[in-house]
Amino acid sequence: MRRHRITGLLGAIALAAGTLAAAGPAHGLPRADPPPAEFGTDWHDPFTAAPPVARPATRSCQVTLAEAQFRDFNPYRGDYTPPAGCGAAEWAAVVLRLEGKVKGRQYDRLGHLSLGGVEILRTSTPQPSPDGITWSVEKDVTRYRDVLARPQPVEMLIGNVVNDTYTGVIDVKVTLTFYAAEGRTPAPDTPDRVLPLTTPTITTPRNTERLLAEVYATGSGGGCEEYWYLTTPAGAPYSCTADGGPHREVRVLVDGRLAGIAAPFPTVWTGGWSNPFLWYVTPGPRAFDVQPIRYDLTPYAALLNDGRPHRIEVAVAGLPAGQSGWSTPTNLLLWQDEARQVVTGALTRHEESDPSGHSRWTPAGPGEQHRVDTGGDHRLTVAGYLNTSRGRVATTVTRSVHHTSVHRWTEGESLDALTATWTDRESVTHGPTTTRTDRTYTMDGETTLGAGDRLRTVLTLGDRADTVTLRGGRTVDVSRLDDHYTGDATYTANVPRDQRHAVATTSARHRLYGSQAPGGCYDRTVATAQGTVTVDRRRC
Repeated sequence: MRRHRITGLLGAIALAAGTLAAAGPAHGLPRADPPPAEFGTDWHDPFTAAPPVARPATRSCQVTLAEAQFRDFNPYRGDYTPPAGCGAAEWAAVVLRLEGKVKGRQYDRLGHLSLGGVEILRTSTPQPSPDGITWSVEKDVTRYRDVLARPQPVEMLIGNVVNDTYTGVIDVKVTLTFYAAEGRTPAPDTPDRVLPLTTPTITTPRNTERLLAEVYATGSGGGCEEYWYLTTPAGAPYSCTADGGPHREVRVLVDGRLAGIAAPFPTVWTGGWSNPFLWYVTPGPRAFDVQPIRYDLTPYAALLNDGRPHRIEVAVAGLPAGQSGWSTPTNLLLWQDEARQVVTGALTRHEESDPSGHSRWTPAGPGEQHRVDTGGDHRLTVAGYLNTSRGRVATTVTRSVHHTSVHRWTEGESLDALTATWTDRESVTHGPTTTRTDRTYTMDGETTLGAGDRLRTVLTLGDRADTVTLRGGRTVDVSRLDDHYTGDATYTANVPRDQRHAVATTSARHRLYGSQAPGGCYDRTVATAQGTVTVDRRRC
């Protein structure tokens, strides 16, 4: 484990590799009393403004998947058996719920939960209060029906360190609730096979007619790649450098050929920006629900359907050669044509722009700030067709990524600031249906270390996605996600915990419109001050 020195202000408080936990609905109502003047020894349990997982009103069955206390880097291992009372394999929904508790002092931890080698949850933990906190996270895992339908080994890891200083033992319980498909609640379309990419070489079923990859990509492990978006080119006087600067791109290759590109999400963990007081109650977007990057690899299905082993690999472009710090567990989601033993076809198009990722360091003059300007662009189009039992089906995937950022800091890093935007635009045409998704991630913040070692961080984060689906040229579905966080926190650095005199205000607003939102509209705002909830408002 490595902790970014306090003079490198924006370094996330160390996040050990292999850790687990998350957040759910608020416990209780906001206090009627005014917030305290500063943080005490306890605060409100962590939660997010995100909507609850939709649950159908059908018969349900529950299974305990894991229950353990994590003190070190030994994983929990157990056995899973699907329930017998809610259907053998076809369910309307399957919801995973993790409940956690911890008290004392502890870093944030990153973790995973896998079933039969398939990663089904990746998330991080909140930092505890001396008096203790509880939290929960829920996730729809219906798409993993293929592995859920059979007995499987379970592995869960929350890599933790417990000693005289860091006393927090992480106590978690994970359950699965199965909802029967009955009456007017049918089972949704889910992959026929889910295969973990545990080695680069894999053989897929020869009648695959649709193929997606999902990559749980996280910069982690206690080094500079936890906050890759702040690294500077080699030679710049900053505490975290990378040869090419902060531009990163997560790529999928099939037999050595580029098959998919994506912008990584700039996750800020709950010790991030050297200021845990920003995150004690409201984490940043996705910190408690690490979402995989999804790639449509259907244009490559014909090549993979030859019955031979093929190499499918994930690489992080921009990561200095030989340097660790990224975790990229990957699952393949496959749909099969039951009426064909072999589905043939061809890859017909592969067009790639020259990838650009560059950083320019401008040295500081006397009394001025250093500055690194970064930009990056890349575009990929692939197309192919498959001869299915329903006829020839063509698929075209176009994706483009773009990144700009400005990083400013002073000598000694007593001021450290970043303004950054990442865009990831994707269009998938499969037969008569086209789905276009425009994703935008933003980060704008500044940390300063002033008189009396008072450290202040002001930060805004954004996670936005607009999706439209067309069929035969007509719009059939539209959805929008807008998850926005703001925080302002100050404390005295380099002193014992009870002498920090910390204050913080945060606000998180999660908006979701369209078919993915309950009732078509979800809009919730939560705000905190000194660890107490001051606002919990719903507009839909």
